[in-house]
Amino acid sequence: MHPLGEILDNRVLLVSLSASLSAQLLKLLLVYIQSHEFKPHVLFETGGMPSSHSALVAALATGIGRSQGWGTTQFAIASVFAFIVMYDAAGIRLAAGKQARVLNQLIVEVFEDDHALTVDPLKELLGHTPIQVLVGAILGVLLMWGLG
Repeated sequence: MHPLGEILDNRVLLVSLSASLSAQLLKLLLVYIQSHEFKPHVLFETGGMPSSHSALVAALATGIGRSQGWGTTQFAIASVFAFIVMYDAAGIRLAAGKQARVLNQLIVEVFEDDHALTVDPLKELLGHTPIQVLVGAILGVLLMWGLG
């Protein structure tokens, strides 16, 4: 079989990617419900509810557990990888977003009318709250359990 055919036949990969896409589409829907505006750029942004990264890695670990076995090295690797990604989303990236918010505020307050900077403000929505990560992970597990 051609390698592309094998990739397209990989159910764990396809459902994992679908979980990530589903989370992004849910973000778009939730933003629309909150703001009553259609904001398609949300599909390509990080942060927000639910975490698409968490949905992806949780689906991946679940799919590997179901197909390869819960006691396998493959499941252990996928689980550790998922934990690192989710920890990063709720820890390091969330903290970086808070720092960006403070820096943007300082620039506004210090330079007020004399804004001599030519760079765009730093992106503030980088990470996720723990509940956004948890909801993303639950979405990934449920989609893999239902579709995988």
